[in-house]
Amino acid sequence: GHEQLLKMMEERMMDVEQKLRLVKRLLQDKVNQLKEQLSKNTKADAMVKDLYVENAQLLKALEVTEQRQKTAERRNYLLEEKIANLNRIVKNLASPSFSP
Repeated sequence: GHEQLLKMMEERMMDVEQKLRLVKRLLQDKVNQLKEQLSKNTKADAMVKDLYVENAQLLKALEVTEQRQKTAERRNYLLEEKIANLNRIVKNLASPSFSP
């Protein structure tokens, strides 16, 4: 009886050790998977930060461009007014009321 009990205990220990090795392997696989995911997340986070900075730069460039466009439109309007005034002056100079 004592030999048989000892043999059963050894078998149970071997079974438990085998199960522990399996659990250890599964946990190691999970750790590797999580490390890989962390690496991907870190890269994605860096990309998001880069895109955020790039977006801020593009918004600033757009703001500058819009300001330049407004300035150009104002100058264009003033030039059109000057052209209209010059045309009136030329028309008045060329009109018959000034002839002798």
